[in-house]
Amino acid sequence: MEQLALLATRKKRVATRLTKSSKIIKTIIHAIQQKKGENIISLDLRKIPEAVADFFIICEAGSQPQIRAISDFVEEQLKKKCSEIPYRHEGMKHLHWVLIDYINVVVHIMQPEMRKFYKLEELWSDAAAQEYSQ
Repeated sequence: MEQLALLATRKKRVATRLTKSSKIIKTIIHAIQQKKGENIISLDLRKIPEAVADFFIICEAGSQPQIRAISDFVEEQLKKKCSEIPYRHEGMKHLHWVLIDYINVVVHIMQPEMRKFYKLEELWSDAAAQEYSQ
């Protein structure tokens, strides 16, 4: 729940608009795939005026160690390949739902039961969704 509160209260910085084929998006997806994240989906929020970011990338991990591995690898790869560091990240203490905020793209790494409960894809159902395979 703290992750939703974080998104609601932060101010969006002015930055370059992203596209589906932006290097940051590709790097995040590839990093998640490398660490065996499952049910990966991106939501394109650019046409939704209330959206707090241009894209959400959502995936599942079956265990807390896997959530940590995915989140650490995403951060490592974005720093290395895109020179990007997160504006903020949340959820590292309990590892049920980790949110990594890169301002224009927000990564959600969730345990399956958390994803089913919060239903982010339904909450943002106006967004164009794209699924990624392993």
